[in-house]
Amino acid sequence: MLVTHKIARDTCLSHQLWPAIEKGWKDEDKEVHFFWGLAGKNIEGIRQCMEKGIEWWYVDVGYITEQITRYPEPQIHNYDKTYFRICKGNIHSKSFHGVSPDRWNILDKQGIDCHFKGWRDSGDYVLLCPSSPTVTMQINGISQEEWIKQVGEEVRKHTDRPIKVRNKPRPGNEWWNTDIKDDLKNAWCVVTNMSLSAVDGILNMTPAFTHQRHVASLVTSRKIDKVEKPFKPGRKTVQEWLNMTANHQFTIQEIEDGLAFDILKEQYQSVG
Repeated sequence: MLVTHKIARDTCLSHQLWPAIEKGWKDEDKEVHFFWGLAGKNIEGIRQCMEKGIEWWYVDVGYITEQITRYPEPQIHNYDKTYFRICKGNIHSKSFHGVSPDRWNILDKQGIDCHFKGWRDSGDYVLLCPSSPTVTMQINGISQEEWIKQVGEEVRKHTDRPIKVRNKPRPGNEWWNTDIKDDLKNAWCVVTNMSLSAVDGILNMTPAFTHQRHVASLVTSRKIDKVEKPFKPGRKTVQEWLNMTANHQFTIQEIEDGLAFDILKEQYQSVG
């Protein structure tokens, strides 16, 4: 039995995603829950699933995708190029198995920025990119402000480089209508907990520090004391990671057609 947790807001993208999930996900003889983001009552719903040992999946914006408009209302501009991640028991995908580059090749042919360009050997500052307040509290157990303060203090212990904070662009804040690529041009590294800014960094020559539950943890650093010597894996390793990441995100049509279920079944060995 599939349980898709509805968000009351009419414009929420879950209202487009849940019908696709309900059509394309193979029904099973057990309870399986789907959550869109951490809004509404989703945090409590996830907690209950974890406590009861019930299978749950998390759905959110994709890792390598054409961007949606978020404000004032969510809007998908190109359904063929807009991907959504589907993660089992986590807010990021973590179960990777060797796969062909077929899905990455689709992104490439669509003109989506998915190429690894190598690593930059210089940089003026450390770019600190916190996750949203909700994700930070869920993953780190502290407020976003506390995370910025604690991580910033730790960074300062190990480098003299200045720290530049980039928060999520929201209407009215200083980052609204700005592009993270501009902040990455002269960055030495990106430091985040779960933000997809790490993926932007990797695709723009900037090594990253992330939480161990981050999708990019295979190709990023974790220990801040290594801030002057961030992990810079080779091109083959990064390309393999990009191939695997592409196998954990899908268009709405691919979800509806059952392709997402089939690929994720292979990635997780068994969807059950």
